Amino acid sequence: MRAVICEGAGGIDVLTVGEIPDPEPAVDEVVIDVVAAGVNRADLLQRQGFYPPPPGAPGTIGLEVSGRIAAVGAEVKGWAVGDECCALLAGGGYAAKVVVPAPQVMPVPAGVDLVSAAALPEVVATVWSNVFMGAHLKHGETLLVHGGASGIGTMAIQLAVAHGARVLTTVGSKDKMEFCSRLGADVAINYKDADWASVVQEATHNAGADVILDIIGAKYLSDNVKSLAYDGRLVVIGMQGGAKGELDLGRLLSRRASVTATGLRARSVADKGRIIAEVVGHVWPLVEAKKVRPIVHATLPLEAVAEAHRALEESTQIGKILLTV
Repeated sequence: MRAVICEGAGGIDVLTVGEIPDPEPAVDEVVIDVVAAGVNRADLLQRQGFYPPPPGAPGTIGLEVSGRIAAVGAEVKGWAVGDECCALLAGGGYAAKVVVPAPQVMPVPAGVDLVSAAALPEVVATVWSNVFMGAHLKHGETLLVHGGASGIGTMAIQLAVAHGARVLTTVGSKDKMEFCSRLGADVAINYKDADWASVVQEATHNAGADVILDIIGAKYLSDNVKSLAYDGRLVVIGMQGGAKGELDLGRLLSRRASVTATGLRARSVADKGRIIAEVVGHVWPLVEAKKVRPIVHATLPLEAVAEAHRALEESTQIGKILLTV
């Protein structure tokens, strides 16, 4: 089958499209004929050699797809050949077919086309598991989202607004500010033009944010902690700004605040299945009611994978970039 192959680790020049063996499902897995695959920052790290797939996962890049069921393992219930679906993966998405544990497969929400459905699994599972299952964002609370125009950011804004939260977000351009405001963000901050932490304090009347979803890491750690409300929850899901920073424990203690760092890819199938079940139960109705939608910046053919990675590295996109197979 056709798939993206990395000829070593490095820049976008290592990405080529070639042939690899077709996958075969285990008894508790399905094979999906891939229609589209989402492109994520984790994919860039894997290409660079910094984020290898967990043991047992396909070596091909790609953490989410949409498509149709092509084969079903002997113990799988509820799925049949030809069913349209989307899925959260540990790897293997940049290919014509992918094998995935059945608990990580979801129906396509009504009203979403099959290609656009590939923009949902990774961002929805990440936001739901961290902001709602982990940090327990409530109606009336304030969420601060860093990188509001990213795939994760656009989904976090929409889900928070749908649950009655107030949303503040940081972005890197005026266009992204305007887009996030249209999605429902109450305050959009261009971190290139303003001290975002000061704006957060002003916008919250020095109360701070109840939940902060952070993709930056060390660079923002100090200001994130200062920006937490009493009983605030900082959730770190990325390290674009470094892995090591200084943590003010005194501030955490005085605010009864917490810091959590999480990842999704290496979780067990059971953990992912629990998250996926909640997504289908709680988020899919919002998608079908058109309160939440996938934000797709661009759709490119698989052969343009290098272009897709370049765009993500340059942060020129708003929402998701998809590859069609």
